[in-house]
Amino acid sequence: MKNQDNQPIDSLDYSLYAPEGQNFAPWIKQYDPGVSAHIHTLDVPLYYWLDQAAEKTPDSIAISFKNYKITYREMQRTAEIMAANLRANGVQEGDRVSIMLPNLPQTIISFWAVLKAGAAVVFTNPLYMEHELLHQLNDAGVKCMITVDLLWPKLKNLRMRLGINKFFITSIADALKFPLNILYKLQNRKNNHGDLKFDDKTVQPYTNLLRGTERLSTPIAAPGDTLAALQYTGGTTGVPKGAMLTHTNFNANLQQVVEVLRSKLDHHHNFLALLPLFHVYGLTTCLLLPAATGSTVFTLPRFNPIEALQTMEKCKITLLPGAPSLYIAILQHKDLSRYDLSSLELCISGSAPIPVEYIKQFEEKVGGSLIEGYGLTEASPITNLNPLRGAHKPGSIGIPLPGTMARVVDMELGNLPLPAGQVGELIIKGPQVMKGYWRRPDETANVLRNGWLYTGDIATMDEEGYVFIVDRKKDMVIVGGYNVYPREVDEVLYSHPKIKDAVSVGIPHKTRGEILKAYIVLKPGESMTKNDVIIFCRDKLANYKVPKQVEFRDELPKSMVGKILRRTIRSEEEERIKTETAPTEIIE
Repeated sequence: MKNQDNQPIDSLDYSLYAPEGQNFAPWIKQYDPGVSAHIHTLDVPLYYWLDQAAEKTPDSIAISFKNYKITYREMQRTAEIMAANLRANGVQEGDRVSIMLPNLPQTIISFWAVLKAGAAVVFTNPLYMEHELLHQLNDAGVKCMITVDLLWPKLKNLRMRLGINKFFITSIADALKFPLNILYKLQNRKNNHGDLKFDDKTVQPYTNLLRGTERLSTPIAAPGDTLAALQYTGGTTGVPKGAMLTHTNFNANLQQVVEVLRSKLDHHHNFLALLPLFHVYGLTTCLLLPAATGSTVFTLPRFNPIEALQTMEKCKITLLPGAPSLYIAILQHKDLSRYDLSSLELCISGSAPIPVEYIKQFEEKVGGSLIEGYGLTEASPITNLNPLRGAHKPGSIGIPLPGTMARVVDMELGNLPLPAGQVGELIIKGPQVMKGYWRRPDETANVLRNGWLYTGDIATMDEEGYVFIVDRKKDMVIVGGYNVYPREVDEVLYSHPKIKDAVSVGIPHKTRGEILKAYIVLKPGESMTKNDVIIFCRDKLANYKVPKQVEFRDELPKSMVGKILRRTIRSEEEERIKTETAPTEIIE
């Protein structure tokens, strides 16, 4: 396996990428004892991990949902029967198959089945609006979809505008055993889900894919070039694009994560899948990582704090991947002390920055280690993670994973490597970096240059190789000629004991060009004025960084993984400003 500079990935010379006179890979010294700086990327199909689990721990429970359980042996058999039936229904090697499901056992089994059929998975957000569905499914050229009856009304309206030949429709009842499956059907018998009617050609029940005994496991001759998934992302421009992630991309990232966490992964784990599996972060940490470690994953279709706490206690959850909003919601739950969460060993936080104060509180009140990492869809997705035993520096996303190179470069041309401590754009190189964007050569050329992935994130790296994300390149605000990074302001806002959620956004202003505005959600029962917020910030920030406007809200828009959608808020403000007749009040 070679990288884009035609060097063997497993023997990259880090010094080749060093700024003159600097040690480019100081993070290697920060790895925990026993963690290798290099990995030997397996040149195998991604479903290798399922096959390994089925061979080594065949009777171990792979998935648990309500009263449904399936072992690794049975999941492998089911996935291979599904793969044969997909082929019988016209799916060919290299085809793209959409999976639009919440976190159900069917989601995981379907993922492995599509790979076994030699096709590529296109995970589709069940909450997508019709125009978003049209764009993604047509852009990817999806010919087959596996979805749930609850979503059929939305899809039925689009059928004639999509190129999909086969829909396989499942139900939550398919993921339940007797008597819960019967009870579910009885409770929902009046819901016809948009006049869902099965036929022999286009619309079939998911259970048709489970019939028969013929099994298929398609050989993947070139895992490094063969797509495992088209994972759609806004990237750095906001226009949804399919990141082409190969079998080798995912294999490498799994091996890297397992290497870093090896001291915690030496025994069976109970994972809780609260992150949506259709998101690349949830896919890697809640679907692939459990299989790679022969562990059990407990799935929940949606996040309900009480149900999550009950599941964590009852099922003795040991490993919890999540977004900051998940940990904050657990931490702030009024009945937290009633639950025994002592089984929890490790929590991995990603997808958005988590305020340092919440990490400390979570470890003190809940227990277990909470480590922060960093990644992006284009890198399958994890590139950085804090070491388990080494230093955890406040606000740091940690150090590059084994086999991963990183550096901070100038933000103008991106050619000049910057010394430790200087602010620039973070770029990444490694075997987990995507092939490119699906049918977007210009976009690909913009973010992949000489094998380096330009992340669009502004960062610094200290002398030990720890990376600190300052902000998104596009989120930087210029106030009076000064660069202001909203994330720094967010950290200050989160440190206030009355504030539950906060985000600061650069918004256009008719007389000042651009100003910073803070959007705040208070904790229940608390009250603050706009001036209270400004005074608090003035004590902790330079004057030009202090927000000039404050707005209190009941909630902030968030993605499915809990990331506050700064861009959505900015768009709302831009629309509002268009209708203004006078400048909005500024608090000085």
